[in-house]
Amino acid sequence: MKYQNSNLVPHKSALMFTPANILNEDICLPAAVIKKDALENNIRWMQRYADTRGVSLAPHGKTTMTPWIFQQQQQAGAWAIGVGSAWQASIAMVSGIKRVLMVNQLVGKANMQLVSQLKTQYPDVDYLCCVDSLANAKALSAFFSANNQQLDILIELGVPGGRCGCRTTEQAQTLAEEISTLPGLRLRGLELYEGVLHGENPQPKVEALLRDAAVLACTLEQYVDGEFILTGAGSVWYDVVCNVWLAAQKPANCRIVIRPGCYITHDAGIYQEAQDELMARDKVACDLGGDLVSALELVAMVQSVPESDRAIVNFGKRDSAFDAGLPQPVAHYRAGKPLELLANNIETTGIMDQHAMLKLKPGADVQVGDILVFSTSHPCLTFDKWKALYLIDDEYNVLETLETAF
Repeated sequence: MKYQNSNLVPHKSALMFTPANILNEDICLPAAVIKKDALENNIRWMQRYADTRGVSLAPHGKTTMTPWIFQQQQQAGAWAIGVGSAWQASIAMVSGIKRVLMVNQLVGKANMQLVSQLKTQYPDVDYLCCVDSLANAKALSAFFSANNQQLDILIELGVPGGRCGCRTTEQAQTLAEEISTLPGLRLRGLELYEGVLHGENPQPKVEALLRDAAVLACTLEQYVDGEFILTGAGSVWYDVVCNVWLAAQKPANCRIVIRPGCYITHDAGIYQEAQDELMARDKVACDLGGDLVSALELVAMVQSVPESDRAIVNFGKRDSAFDAGLPQPVAHYRAGKPLELLANNIETTGIMDQHAMLKLKPGADVQVGDILVFSTSHPCLTFDKWKALYLIDDEYNVLETLETAF
């Protein structure tokens, strides 16, 4: 991007001194950082899990939209990178990703044109998207056949009250029959996202959906030449997806693909809770050794201590996810030196656009200019607030600038 004023910095956490250390205030704070060792641990752990279960891994790239991370996942053995839009697919292809699984519907002339251009520019990339209606299938068929191109698709199976997807297996069966008559389309398999099922105990509903999908896959097998792709699994139920589908009758040449995304940096909130539950129920995960660890942190500064029990920190809703719990402090530094942080001694209790409010217990020693490190919950909605994040070592030395593409 070109600026009329060349003195403007490229993003809000600009690096102002080199070599840079976050704790030395060499970066404009707040800043989002990723710990290199933790990130590499998570990449290895999830790939090892998929390999051990005998399934393929297609990490959902929309979590990070960070090309460097896509490349690390592919190099570690990921079968594909999952995305949610034509734009995200373009970023993945430009990044050198060899298979792009767009687990969403491709609608609209401009989006179709973008994918058509990508297929021409990157003919060796395997691109797939989803359909759940005859209207969409016909529109795709007309567009891509007119361009003498073939679009590979997956039928999406959904649930009543959910988001996209055929609401019944009968609808999906009828759609497959119709697709088989349309030029320009090639059916490759079946997709679902079980994460839309919620409630007090959603696991039985998740398992029922997965069993229905396996039966449906056998019915759709006649419309798929070669390998049948059967894909599901977000970051919560990937073990259950493996358990049900590996045990079920399915197409003879079936590739099971799981698509967790938030594992890449994990968190200290909802995904930590989900992983704890998974480890308690899944012997395979336990036997792997190690576990996922939180790799994404938000580093900010205390800018005001207006009351003895209240401090204000210079980050807010524009910097961090807050939909699944407020970021909470996990480390405290002053002049680059660590201070003891007692459990619940400092608690985030409120957040505004550019301010976070902390409740200080008696005896909490917090001063203006202190640096606090925060853990987050739901990393997707932290990543998308940053044009760049910093890859750091355990001493908070900056190793690389990771640009995002939201």
